[in-house]
Amino acid sequence: MTSRKIWYWSLTVALAGFLFGFDTIVISGADLSLQELWDKGDLFHGFVIISSALWGTVIGAIFGGIPTDVFGRKKTLIIIGILYLVSALGSALATDPYMFAIFRFIGGLGVGASTIAAPAYVSEISPAQDRGKLVALYQFNIVFGILVAFISNFLLSGIPENAWRWMIGVEALPALIYTLMVLGVPQSPRWLLSKSKRAEAMKTLAIINPNEDPEELANKIENSFGNQPKSEHVFMKKYRFPLILAFLIAFFNQFSGINAFLYYAPRIFEIAGLGEKSALLSSVGIGITNLIFTLIGIALIDRRGRKQLMYIGSIGYIFSLTMVALSFINQWQGFAVPLFLFMFIASHAIGQGAVIWVFISEIFPNHLRASGQAFGSSTHWVLAAIIPSFVPVLFTNIGAAPVFLFFAFMMLLQLLFVWKMMPETKGRNLEDLNSSLN
Repeated sequence: MTSRKIWYWSLTVALAGFLFGFDTIVISGADLSLQELWDKGDLFHGFVIISSALWGTVIGAIFGGIPTDVFGRKKTLIIIGILYLVSALGSALATDPYMFAIFRFIGGLGVGASTIAAPAYVSEISPAQDRGKLVALYQFNIVFGILVAFISNFLLSGIPENAWRWMIGVEALPALIYTLMVLGVPQSPRWLLSKSKRAEAMKTLAIINPNEDPEELANKIENSFGNQPKSEHVFMKKYRFPLILAFLIAFFNQFSGINAFLYYAPRIFEIAGLGEKSALLSSVGIGITNLIFTLIGIALIDRRGRKQLMYIGSIGYIFSLTMVALSFINQWQGFAVPLFLFMFIASHAIGQGAVIWVFISEIFPNHLRASGQAFGSSTHWVLAAIIPSFVPVLFTNIGAAPVFLFFAFMMLLQLLFVWKMMPETKGRNLEDLNSSLN
């Protein structure tokens, strides 16, 4: 039975995911208002205004492993909270698109770094049998943040002037709450042992594994570090397999079209024939569906395993994306597109959504976990920045149907990846798992 302290620490750290989800999606409600306010063309709107946070996320993901290793997971998580707070206030008060982009970029730094520090922290304080669901709390909070952002956008859309400022600025409140809460969690015991702070680490290890001798567990963790040379890095030949796994799961995550859809959900619904209010309300429905199926994924991830969830998600992706494309081709009116997009988001939530951050946090050795996650996260976020940037242009020039058909084809390739390459990681001690993959 996992202790209440571990659940509380995991949930507190996972609140970084709430801010991630809220920050990522809140822009969808302001999308059309910002394009009307600062109309400099579709490409400028996509790359500068909408994707500025995503480019910050790329930088945060690439370099987030450095503070996570040097200062520790906890201190990095505190810095992340401050970045979110500054970004929310600055973006809401911006007077031109460049100032807006700079502050959104700052928030993106927090998002990118959180995809490294939060899953690494939770995976390192979790008992093996519960690690999946505890790390997946981060994903649950992402989708909860997405849902709250959709609801917030819908409720604030009625403000007659500058509704977008309120939509974006309201994030400052949860950012402040999270920053204060994370001050109370302990440092990761595995990070402490990597810095030769054994006495401090032993206190947390005794809580994490009450049925195991903390001295023996500490010895096992320290032995996993071995006599690794300081020059060792994640791109060495012996770590090629986990590196490929991290790359492919992140690559396919974004080529499902998930971020492209979430960023432009109201716009896609309007293209499908729904009015502005109905489009925003349908976006709330997407958030609720995402939350429900994420909970199902969390309930199953330690029982059925990561691989089976990926099978379910891949098949659901292929069917739903194909049907969305056919809906646009045949001009099916009404709620055909929303129905299939709800199926798409359910497939994502139970598959890739529940698995990606858990899986990447498990497959690298202790001393390279942060840098390995930085690689997987940066792959994810580079694509998350590039793909949504082209959506307005692609929708205008070739239409929605070819875009969704392409994503469906990519999910067929993901199904082959899961079948042929992806190992099962459920219930295995991190140290034992890492030795089998390297």
